[in-house]
Amino acid sequence: MSRILIVEDEAIIRTALRRLLERHGYRVSEAGSVSEALAQEPQGFDLVISDLRLPGDPGTELIAKAAPTPVLIMTSYASMRSAVDALKQGAVDYVAKPFDHDELLETVARVLHQQASQRAEPPDITDEGGARQQMIGDCPAMQAVYTRIRKTAPADVTVLIQGESGTGKELVARAIHQQSRRTHAPLICVNCAAIPETLIESELFGHEKGAFTGASAARTGLVEAADGGTLFLDEIGELPLDAQARLLRVLQEGEIRRIGSVETRHVDVRLIAATHRDLRALSKTGEFRLDLYYRLNVMQIDLPPLRDREDDILMIADVLLEKACRRHERGGLRLSRAARREIRHYPWPGNVRELENALERGVILAEGHLIHPDDLGLGPVPSASRSPSETPPRPAETTTAEPAEDDDDLSLEDYFQHFVLEHQDHMSETELAQKLGISRKCLWERRQRLGIPRKKQARRSAS
Repeated sequence: MSRILIVEDEAIIRTALRRLLERHGYRVSEAGSVSEALAQEPQGFDLVISDLRLPGDPGTELIAKAAPTPVLIMTSYASMRSAVDALKQGAVDYVAKPFDHDELLETVARVLHQQASQRAEPPDITDEGGARQQMIGDCPAMQAVYTRIRKTAPADVTVLIQGESGTGKELVARAIHQQSRRTHAPLICVNCAAIPETLIESELFGHEKGAFTGASAARTGLVEAADGGTLFLDEIGELPLDAQARLLRVLQEGEIRRIGSVETRHVDVRLIAATHRDLRALSKTGEFRLDLYYRLNVMQIDLPPLRDREDDILMIADVLLEKACRRHERGGLRLSRAARREIRHYPWPGNVRELENALERGVILAEGHLIHPDDLGLGPVPSASRSPSETPPRPAETTTAEPAEDDDDLSLEDYFQHFVLEHQDHMSETELAQKLGISRKCLWERRQRLGIPRKKQARRSAS
């Protein structure tokens, strides 16, 4: 419910306006002057409606002092000059007294809608442990994500979330579920890449006793377990074609059939899918069903990579650092200026997950009260990711030798490939993943995508 502050010195007009707005579902407060309005902290309202002529300061004084709350100016002096002056000072609009009730209500609704579209609040999310958390970020791309979540959640349609690994796709799925009409029903999360191909159909759709070797008892699948609620399939691009066909039937008919059963069961499940891959391109190579892609892509939400969220990076880092300090009981730790600068300009191929890992390392390795760049353990920043005014990292902050001249224009994927090929002879997969700030699963996925085979350890020759 939107909150509106009316600033009007004539009590009769103020009361009539309050009653009109309250009848249409708004919460309304009143003030008789600019000073009374400021005492109520107008920044906490969704809209201020102020008369132009007030005792003391004019209503236009509130335009700057109430920011970012928009101010709608009322005036009985309906000259173009007073209206234009108010708009020039930043008023969102004006209405002339005596005003038409329908026209005023229409103006108020339009202004509030514009404000909601321009600035959407990050959704509150409850994790599996019951702890509340909030998505972080105010950049335009994330504002668009919040708006899309708010509009999509109540609609009960299938959603496709696209974004690189580590951008927070599961958080978006949780936010959609918790703002939907299914919030009191279960949310079942499945990582399709983490289940062996031979077991995934059984995991998703269940099986009957004796359906295959080792099926000693009947088992309910995860789709059936999500009945009435939401099923979140992460990395859906890894789903085998047979399982895709079964999933398509769930979306089309709301039916499942356990492996080894002739009985059809009806389920009411909302599906949210996520992927870092281009499903349409996969459909052209026969790796993903085009009809399933169209069924999934009813509503699409695109998550921006961290490198495109420069204004949010330090805000996210501060929140993650505070959590890491609590986990490791190291209160009072702060990022040095150099560390903040490195965090701001590093390309973050592993996105928020990589940033979280780097800060975890920093908290563990830091001496004293400051976390320095060396503590973060980041690799060298590719030259293409630095602005011309930035200087290359100091030799002491790098883990590899000085790059050759032909490395100056390395893309992030080129850098990943270059780093892995150079170091895999003397580093384990775990060490490579740690140096890159990503998980072993993410390292494996990138190897597969870029076609980088794991190098077999050569036997040491006898001396």
